[in-house]
Amino acid sequence: MMNLNNAIFALYPNIVLMRGDTAYDADGNEVTYDLQAVTAQAEADAQAAIDVKNSALAKLAALGLTQDEVKALVG
Repeated sequence: MMNLNNAIFALYPNIVLMRGDTAYDADGNEVTYDLQAVTAQAEADAQAAIDVKNSALAKLAALGLTQDEVKALVG
């Protein structure tokens, strides 16, 4: 799942608050951000989470766990 707010905060450390699509710094000033860059970061973060999960599942399977055992562990 793509999380734009997490990406905004990661790319723009001066942004401390989001209200809808509007970002603010610590002084309450509106901050502009690059939505394309934020979307790309959010997509990359989502893909990284998928990759980590798939890697973990592959390692569990390599240990000899069945798919049912893996599913029981990860829900």
